[in-house]
Amino acid sequence: MSGSVDITHGGAIAVDPEALRSVASALLAIAPTFALAGAAIRRTYNHVLGVPGIIGRVDMGALWASGDRAAAMSQECQSAAQNTFLMADVYELVETRAELAALAIADGAAADALSARIAELEASDPRVTEMETWLLAGWKDGRYEGLAEQQLQIPGVFDASWLFLLAAGIGTRRLGAIRPGDTLSGHGDAVSVAPVKTSSPIAPPTSLAEAFRRFPDTKGAQFKVENYTMPDGSHRFVLYAKGTGSPWYGLGEPLDMKSNLELYTGQESASYQATLDVLKAAGAQSGDRVDIYAHSQAAINAAYLSSQSEYDVKVQVTAGSPVHPTLNEDQLLIELRHTDDVVSSLAGGGAPGGSGSPDSFVASRVGDPEYRPHDLLLKTHYLDTYIETAEMVDASGDVRLHAIEENWRELNEAVSIEATEYEAERE
Repeated sequence: MSGSVDITHGGAIAVDPEALRSVASALLAIAPTFALAGAAIRRTYNHVLGVPGIIGRVDMGALWASGDRAAAMSQECQSAAQNTFLMADVYELVETRAELAALAIADGAAADALSARIAELEASDPRVTEMETWLLAGWKDGRYEGLAEQQLQIPGVFDASWLFLLAAGIGTRRLGAIRPGDTLSGHGDAVSVAPVKTSSPIAPPTSLAEAFRRFPDTKGAQFKVENYTMPDGSHRFVLYAKGTGSPWYGLGEPLDMKSNLELYTGQESASYQATLDVLKAAGAQSGDRVDIYAHSQAAINAAYLSSQSEYDVKVQVTAGSPVHPTLNEDQLLIELRHTDDVVSSLAGGGAPGGSGSPDSFVASRVGDPEYRPHDLLLKTHYLDTYIETAEMVDASGDVRLHAIEENWRELNEAVSIEATEYEAERE
């Protein structure tokens, strides 16, 4: 995986189960056509046998073989359809268990329905649970690939490599999971935001890599908001939010370690307040559509912006997120993760099941495959490294990219675009 990017619907789920069932149904539908073709070819063969003088001019062996092949194709389509249906059931079982765990409740109609569906899938075929075990084992073995090699140490001075293993352990316990209905509690530190640069882009991004390159580049700016005025006079907004900007705790920078700790433990933070204030300053109002591209800590804010804010968040694209949110089926979630990124490991490397719409996906790889025993820079978490991953996703040709591409085409209908970069500080 170090030389390529792995794109799945969820950690252990390659494709949305319903998409697989659509493929299986199509295979079943075409199988009779091959059977009919095989029968027609054999009838033709028998007819040719009765025509005087034609046998020498027709390759009878090839004609019979083509009938055999058509009949075999019918059987192969049926077999492939059955196996595809089976794999869809396995994926659904993984996803349903994850959904049940995300509910975090012991009873209730929703939990009962999920439990009943799990029992139905388990009873449908003994291979389903066996394949589920195999599938999850493969995901668990690969979700932290390369993490142990990203050692944080200087020989004879200190060795903090244990922090990486601790982060993975925290993520494995799903402390980085944001479940349906989760909201931040308390109040974050007050902040002030100020515009520091304005521009007028001529078009929305046309690729994931380009979107991440649109992050604010003015010194001190952590946020950028593009305001799209649509032909009907409505406004759509795209927020680009940087990750942690300071290793200190509670000083001027709102995207610091204090905000990290608060957000990860479900507390409102200065960085979340800054996110709200920036959107308000950009003109976003209750109910307005907001798409989000976020790195690191900002991805936590993006998750809660979807679940508890007054904005209509339909698109989240995150890189190196320390959490994994459970989104609705009408929300597109694209997660870029590096298996050797200690920050991403706080989310357990993602989740075994999918989240969001059927077009949502997780793209993962080893971000820094070179062995770096004395590397203190954590290159695998850098935004630039994630942009490299985004470029690989863009070049993949994965059909699930069509959803985000359609989103960009909609934005391209805007009559004007205004972009503003903002700097936020604790008051």
